[in-house]
Amino acid sequence: MENVKEKLHVAHDLIPVDGRKRRTKSRFPPPPYSHVPPSSTLSNITCVRLPGTDPSTLWDVAIADGRIASIDPHDANPADQQGYSDTLDGDNRLLAPSLCHAHIHLDKCFLLQDPKYGDLQIEKGDFQEAMDMTGKAKARFEEDDLLRRGRQLIEESIRHGVTAMRAFVEVDGSVEFKCLDAGLLLKDEFEHRCHIQICAFAQLPLFSGPDGGEQVRRLMQAAAQEEGVDVLGSTPYVEDNAAKQNMNVRWITSLTLAHGKHLDLHLDYFMEQDKQPLVWTVLDILKDRNWTDRGGKQITLGHCTRLTRFREEEWVKLKDSIEHLPVSFVGLPTSDLFMMRTTEGYRGTLPVVDMIRRYGFNAAIAINNVGNAFTPHGNCDPLSIATMGVGLYQSGTKKDTETLYETVSSRAKAVIGHEVTSLSLKIGQPADFVLFDRMGSGWRYRKNIAEVIYDPSVSRQTIYRGRVTAL
Repeated sequence: MENVKEKLHVAHDLIPVDGRKRRTKSRFPPPPYSHVPPSSTLSNITCVRLPGTDPSTLWDVAIADGRIASIDPHDANPADQQGYSDTLDGDNRLLAPSLCHAHIHLDKCFLLQDPKYGDLQIEKGDFQEAMDMTGKAKARFEEDDLLRRGRQLIEESIRHGVTAMRAFVEVDGSVEFKCLDAGLLLKDEFEHRCHIQICAFAQLPLFSGPDGGEQVRRLMQAAAQEEGVDVLGSTPYVEDNAAKQNMNVRWITSLTLAHGKHLDLHLDYFMEQDKQPLVWTVLDILKDRNWTDRGGKQITLGHCTRLTRFREEEWVKLKDSIEHLPVSFVGLPTSDLFMMRTTEGYRGTLPVVDMIRRYGFNAAIAINNVGNAFTPHGNCDPLSIATMGVGLYQSGTKKDTETLYETVSSRAKAVIGHEVTSLSLKIGQPADFVLFDRMGSGWRYRKNIAEVIYDPSVSRQTIYRGRVTAL
């Protein structure tokens, strides 16, 4: 096999990868592709409805240094608005916290729509086919189409109200650093419009395969040294056996701690009752690593479909086992329900609302993929899956809808370790908002969060750190 270090030098002008030194590849400033440049900073958003308040009461929100400075009853006297050069008239619309992708794959989006990959279409609709199709697509990845597709996903997300996302980019022998480099360029390009967390992600095994995962481990060690990488992740369930799954978790947790990153594991992605979940081992390993005492950051566990078969006592045990670890869960219902099935036809996704309300877990829901073999349906709107949650979780009350909104907003930001703007809009929190509907919408304004969840408006205005980022 070709020497990995030599291969890395040729492709990326690296200092030798020994777990300590950094890659030296420089990135040119991103081209000015963003369609909507940041506006001037807003000082006020006036005449808006706010979540949790009487819909007949209107409010004015003052902004300073990108944060909420004050919230006061609306003063309709135009004279009092003089002197504000950057005031946005909310025109009776609902102002709510912005949305967040807690888990989205930046490099694999829109493969089913992109003409470059038009020959790769779904025939079986199962997990192995999705892995095989994605492998074929990755062999064709180049910077131009990674940037083109990734930019489209980010633009569409911002228009839907997203101001933060955890974006997964794969690192392996097929793509090497192509996906990572494209992700870092997009992170720089959109820094004034959206906070993009880059997760360097090992989708392929770390200890299985012809070379025992050595190449992927070396590549991940190099990726971990990138300053722009915020998160490290892996998929233990792709390993050959349980022993190698444990090795996968031990290795990625050690690497994450060593470089001060967040940790994100795709975990327990199966449904069979007789297969034991790995989550218990993961928690034991994290405790053995003294994660909290060593300053470990946020731990996020995605998919975890096997946990849907937990009984009451197992949920209680899981909550108790987490103790003080900063562990959160992300359900991915569109992917989970399409991909995961047993021979008996049993399907499932994490019961996120129950996990929050009954057991007190930190949890969110997310889109995962857009337009590929893992998730061919859906779009870039986090509210689409929150709306899906009304029926999926049988959560239709006003309180339920507020929880569902939080799972793609404040709770989603919390599970990825990002600063939160809460549903109650507190002074000092980031001025990250969505204004629903547009002026002239007539009586069909969304006046509260329940109306947004039942029937999300397609007309939205996004505000990030006090700047209008999508009209």
